[in-house]
Amino acid sequence: MGVAPSTVSNAYNRPDQLSPELRERVFEVARRLGYAGPDPLGRGLRRRRAGAVGVLYTDRLSYAFADPAAVMFFEGISQATEEAGLGLLLIPGGSLGSREPEAVRNAAVDGLVIWCMAEDDPLLETALERRLPAVLVDQPPVEGVPSVGIDDEGAARAAAEYLIGLGHTRFGAVSFELALGARGGIADLSRQREATFLPSGSRLKGYAAAIESAGLSWADVPVYECKENKVSEGRVAAEVLLSKTPQPTALLATSDLLAIGAIEVARERGFSVPGDISVIGFDDIPEAAQHIPPLTTVYQPHVEKGLAAGRILIAQLGGEGVAHSEVLPTRLVVRGSTAEVKRA
Repeated sequence: MGVAPSTVSNAYNRPDQLSPELRERVFEVARRLGYAGPDPLGRGLRRRRAGAVGVLYTDRLSYAFADPAAVMFFEGISQATEEAGLGLLLIPGGSLGSREPEAVRNAAVDGLVIWCMAEDDPLLETALERRLPAVLVDQPPVEGVPSVGIDDEGAARAAAEYLIGLGHTRFGAVSFELALGARGGIADLSRQREATFLPSGSRLKGYAAAIESAGLSWADVPVYECKENKVSEGRVAAEVLLSKTPQPTALLATSDLLAIGAIEVARERGFSVPGDISVIGFDDIPEAAQHIPPLTTVYQPHVEKGLAAGRILIAQLGGEGVAHSEVLPTRLVVRGSTAEVKRA
């Protein structure tokens, strides 16, 4: 072709350095030779940049697309990466029974958003050992690592206080996983103290604080630990809790999906929601307002949470020294699934 290797490199990487005619001539010869351009892996090695950020989370890959709260969170992160011209790599934890660190160790990313991992998850330790720029989301603090989250405990306490204000004194709680290896059943106080997922433990603490402050006993409140955050798991929990004697008049769920499952079972059993049983959720996913009855819940800004985490990480990649915690606001959204307790 009669051009220097640097000219070929400029054609692909610095087109402003060549005339349009010369650049097109390079591409035409490359097409005839079957050359598709510089190898992106090799280019990344030379630049010591992968051009992508990773999101490490505890569940299977499909969870990122099945849970509406997760979908909104990832939407926020993707907005931040788009702004920066970066790619996004999802790094799922896989099966909760088998935590293999290789996917985390070998992920070609420039930084990590670490979202809602158990404190004792080996994948969390592996991620932090890489010493990449990182942001923790819904995680306990780690010195020197910025974080984004909400006041889970305070928000849950406000939700329980609202139900107490409606006259409820008999409660049941529906929780998603408390720790790795979720047991799927009633979680006693000892199991609750073992919680290593921050949102689970904090929300139960908030519910407990409100109930104890009202002169009631949290130890008397049955807490069902679900194996996954799914409507079907909320149904299983409600079957157990609504069979208790005395029967709860209010159910406190740690997510909207679990609350929706509980409402389905209550209505199938012939109970009026909220006439006989009040149900409150957490997250305010779009389905909460669309449900029948519309779900009373705690709103948290999922998209904004992902956007904040992504922007903080990208600021670190740009050389900015960011090491702070950002606590986003929540609010109680009262809808049709809660009402004053029915008096005998």
